[in-house]
Amino acid sequence: MAEFYSRRNLEFLLTEVFDIEGVLKLDKFKKHDLNSIRLMLDAADQLAKTHLYPSYREMDTQEPEFKNGRVHVHPKIKELMKRFGEGGWIGAQADEEFGGLNIPSMVASSANFIFGAANFSASVYPQLSTGAARLIETYGSDYLKHTFIPKLYSGAWQGTMVMTEPESGSSLAGIKTSATPIDEDRELFRIKGQKIFISAGDHDGVGNIIHLVLARIEGAPAGTKGLSLFIVPQKMTNEEDQIVMNDVNTVGMFHKMGYKGAPIVHLSFGDKDKCYGYLLGEENKGLSHMFQMMNEARIGVGLSAASIASSAYYASLEYAQERVQGQLPDEKDPDSPQVPIIEHSDVKRMLLQQRAIMEGSLSLLMNCSYFSDRATADKIEVREIFRLTLDLLTPVAKTYPSEFGILSTSNAVQIFGGAGYCKDFPAEQYFRDIRIHTLHEGTSGIHGLDLLGRKIIMGGGIAFRAFTEEVSKTIKKVKLEIIELSKYGEKLNDALFRLQNVTMRLSTMAMKEKKEVFLMDATLYLELFGIVAIGWQWLLQAIPCQIAINENRGDEFYESKIYTMRYYFEYELPKAEAIVTRLNSSDTLLIEMDKKHFM
Repeated sequence: MAEFYSRRNLEFLLTEVFDIEGVLKLDKFKKHDLNSIRLMLDAADQLAKTHLYPSYREMDTQEPEFKNGRVHVHPKIKELMKRFGEGGWIGAQADEEFGGLNIPSMVASSANFIFGAANFSASVYPQLSTGAARLIETYGSDYLKHTFIPKLYSGAWQGTMVMTEPESGSSLAGIKTSATPIDEDRELFRIKGQKIFISAGDHDGVGNIIHLVLARIEGAPAGTKGLSLFIVPQKMTNEEDQIVMNDVNTVGMFHKMGYKGAPIVHLSFGDKDKCYGYLLGEENKGLSHMFQMMNEARIGVGLSAASIASSAYYASLEYAQERVQGQLPDEKDPDSPQVPIIEHSDVKRMLLQQRAIMEGSLSLLMNCSYFSDRATADKIEVREIFRLTLDLLTPVAKTYPSEFGILSTSNAVQIFGGAGYCKDFPAEQYFRDIRIHTLHEGTSGIHGLDLLGRKIIMGGGIAFRAFTEEVSKTIKKVKLEIIELSKYGEKLNDALFRLQNVTMRLSTMAMKEKKEVFLMDATLYLELFGIVAIGWQWLLQAIPCQIAINENRGDEFYESKIYTMRYYFEYELPKAEAIVTRLNSSDTLLIEMDKKHFM
């Protein structure tokens, strides 16, 4: 079996880059130790290699079918959901009250990375249920918690996130799905409307689908301020204690270019005016409640993109080591043996770019998980700064792995050559599967607007300052303690300085210009931020590697990390300068150009 991820790298990030042992000393996680965490990762590895990876390509060719108003998925899904539930993976971060393991986010992210690298489509089902159950755990009444959470965590039921509508798309302010109270306590509502692009919104791999639906109660304020959140089961128990359909109807299924193992459907609620939902949380606070699941899902999207990029990297690495073609440029004898393509410089470049993007992305995502653990379990006085930094990094952690993961996986196709374009090899599926990650849970453009238009300026810029202080601490450490890395610290310091100056310029512009001018290149700003953030992550990773080498504890793993870090600083970080040049320009061609000029 081909490798699809590096266990050594995961443990390196957990124990040598980020302080998992320190996290395990926090009260919330003190029942675990490093040995128990490694046993959990062993179990995740076993599940991935034995049950997920073998069905990855089959789920692509035997995609879900929409028949007689229902979606039928690969038979393996029912078994996998049961295994995810029995193994405790769906509720791994939950409190013990609901049978959870209460493990750190760092460990849950590690397991999900393994699952996603083995079989991305299959990994989506349990992650959606996790997000839905955690949202009910946060905002639900005791009745709602005990009715829905155990079934979701067991894998018997599926959770979903239901927001997008045919006419509103990503603009949630235009949501028209309505909710009408039918009891005096305003706990049960009649739901009516349509939703599209709902992942796992209908399938026969579970006994029931539990939709978390954004809808507008009659008389509520316009825009996003008037949205409320509802639990709308596909099936409910009636007054006679019978299981009946809840007037949730599947209109159709979207046929996707990739990610084919999991259905995305169009749902209609209340065609017969008999669809009922339970209010979750407060009225008109639905979007703020849903942000918990959305932000977790955004980190999850970045993690899934990194996991697919990991699979693609190891597939192309194996191929490059085995595929023999051509001679090196200085070889004069045309009859000399051909060499494995991994010996060619340009193939090395493509492999290094894949690894730099994939492992840099995973490091950033693990850093976000570390911040999440500290923000929920540390002393009160330090929680807020970790929460703010995590909020700031969320659009970056979602978008960089997604956007650059496409480039990384494209390199895998390129290394395979013509074979990479054919279904006989896995690279083309990895390329198709990763493409959706820049789209779902908010497009890159939306996250650019979020980062520049909201996250940078929130709290008077406190989160951005906290981020720059974290990066500066890393730079200071290498300058003072690790002379071999000092020049890379200087390069990162220069890139950070440019990012700070651009941010200050744009923030000043926000007070003087129209919003359209200020936000015109928000996506480019997000790209710049991501490039600098990944440079920070590579410097963080280089520190323990260089220390180990200096202390004669180094091996090929540490040496390869240093080479990849060097690649990133020589080939990827310099790209930031071109973006800075554009962001410092006053040319407003994107605003000046009229739609009539497109022809």
